[in-house]
Amino acid sequence: MPRLLGVDVPGNKRIEYALRYIHGIGPKRASEIVSGAGLDPAMKADALSPEELRSLMGEIQKYRVEGDLRREVAQNIRRLISIGSYRGLRHRRGLPARGQRTSTNARTRKGPKRTVGAIRNKADRAAMKN
Repeated sequence: MPRLLGVDVPGNKRIEYALRYIHGIGPKRASEIVSGAGLDPAMKADALSPEELRSLMGEIQKYRVEGDLRREVAQNIRRLISIGSYRGLRHRRGLPARGQRTSTNARTRKGPKRTVGAIRNKADRAAMKN
């Protein structure tokens, strides 16, 4: 299991798929990195030699990934919040920022349902009054 940029990439997978475990590398960028490093995309990540790992790291260094990318995204969100933009307000309130509906759905942003229980029958209502 090779370790790239502080991330353990799965060794039993092909290089182009294993690279996707790094934040900021998707399908297109992974194939660009593998071809730029001059490696066979069908090669397993465990089969990489130290020289191949170095060339792979050299290609990855050309892009903003992992910690730098996470930091940049967090700074962008903080900037939106500080200038008081609509998107910043949505981020502050924990609601969807890109125009999605919220009357139903949006559970990922809003969190689990917080419902108030309804009283079902007359016996329960009478017990509640006493």
